[in-house]
Amino acid sequence: MTVAYTIAAFIAAFTLIALMLPREVVVTRRADVAMRPEDVVARVASTEGFQTFNPYRTTDRNLKITPFGPTEGVGSGFRFEGKEGKGTQTVTDVTATRVTHLIDLGAMGKLVQTIEAIATGNGACVTWTVTSDMGFNPVFRIFGLFIDRMLGKTYELGLKNIAALT
Repeated sequence: MTVAYTIAAFIAAFTLIALMLPREVVVTRRADVAMRPEDVVARVASTEGFQTFNPYRTTDRNLKITPFGPTEGVGSGFRFEGKEGKGTQTVTDVTATRVTHLIDLGAMGKLVQTIEAIATGNGACVTWTVTSDMGFNPVFRIFGLFIDRMLGKTYELGLKNIAALT
């Protein structure tokens, strides 16, 4: 009986500690590129344009991309399936300086991705931000501790790919 109580207490403590971790996780990377902000936004808001710098295409040559909706703007998007997972990415908002995507990873959750391009003297400062709500799942909350390390390098690669387009 003591072993059962000890295990139950450990599980309860683990769950409580995990639930005290942040619910929302944000990953942000920035880079200066020699491209006009409106050109960056046009690429990001287009399914075909996004593929020209998509970091997952760089790391997974067999990544399957299936476009849907309009070719650009709100509602445009694509399904993806590759070695790092599958899901959809859909443009949900476009402004003069920013494009927002909803990335639906099915059971793994939904992420909101924003790519913003602000004019600088030599082009644009591009900021790539992904926000994820870990909900009340203690395992997801713990996983959230590692997201910056996991996704940060991917978004750095995407920014390098954008810079290489100029």
